[in-house]
Amino acid sequence: MARILSGKEVVQAMAPGLKERVQGCVEAGAQPTLAILRVGENPSDLSYERTACKRAEALGVGIRSIVLPANATNEQLLDAIEQVNADESIHGCLMFRPLPAGLDEAAACAALDARKDIDGISPASLARVFTGAGYGFPPATAQACMHVLDHYGVQLHGARVVVVGRSLVIGKPVAMMLLARNATVTMCHSRTEDLAARCREADVVICATGRAKAFGAECFAPGQTVIDVGINFDEAGNLCGDVDFDAAEPIVGAITPVPGGIGTVTTSTTMEHVIHSCESALGIA
Repeated sequence: MARILSGKEVVQAMAPGLKERVQGCVEAGAQPTLAILRVGENPSDLSYERTACKRAEALGVGIRSIVLPANATNEQLLDAIEQVNADESIHGCLMFRPLPAGLDEAAACAALDARKDIDGISPASLARVFTGAGYGFPPATAQACMHVLDHYGVQLHGARVVVVGRSLVIGKPVAMMLLARNATVTMCHSRTEDLAARCREADVVICATGRAKAFGAECFAPGQTVIDVGINFDEAGNLCGDVDFDAAEPIVGAITPVPGGIGTVTTSTTMEHVIHSCESALGIA
C-alpha cells in the first residue's frame, strides 16, 4: 500500500506560519490583499473563487472581487488590470483563465505587474522561474508540487524525475524548479515514444496532462513517488486525476490523491505568494 500524500496535511502545516506572517504585515501597516479578477460566470472559476475566499478568510488575507461580464472587451479587461497595478492596497492578483473567446489572454498576462502576479502568468514572472533573475512568483500549482515533495521529505538531489506535460502552467516551470534542486529531469509529453517505460524508470513521476486516468499500472514501478496534478472527471462524472489511482496505488511507494492532493495545496500557495508580495511592499520580506 502506498503512502498517501495528503494535501490537507501540508495545508495544516503551512497555516500557522502564514497566519503569523499576516499578523506581521498588519502590525507593519498593511493587510495582505488578493484581487480575484473573473470574466463571466464559469462554474469552475466560481468554485475556485469560493475556495480561495474561504482559505483567505482563515489566514487573514483580504479579498477584492473584480467581476467583468462574459462579453467584456479587451479594453475593459486591460483597464481592470491597470487599476489592480495602481492600487497599492492590493498585493496580488489572481486572474482566472482561460479567458472567454475574443479576449487577448497574452496581452492581459503581460499587462499584470510582476510584483502582483502571484500565479506566474506574466512574462517577467516566468522569466524568473527559468533564469532565477528578476522578480516574480512561479505558478502556484507548480510551487504546490514542491511544497508537497518537501513536506513529505522526498529526496530531490540527484533523483530521477519524469515530468509528463509541457505547459507553462505546470510542466515547464516545475521542471525548472526541480532542476534548481539538483534533480535530473526528463520532460515527456503525448509524443514521447514508450512513455510508460520512461515513467517506470523514474524515482518521482509528476503527471500534468489533463487527461483523466491516462496513467495506469503499466506506467509505474515499486517505490516511486507519484504527484498527480490533474483535475478531471471520469466517465461516471467523478472527480479524478491524470493517474488511475486504483491501479497505481498498490504499486508505488507514495502518491497524491485527487481530490485532496495538489489542488488543496495550490490555494494555500496562492495565499503564501500574496503574503510575500505584501511583505516585499512593506520592506519586511
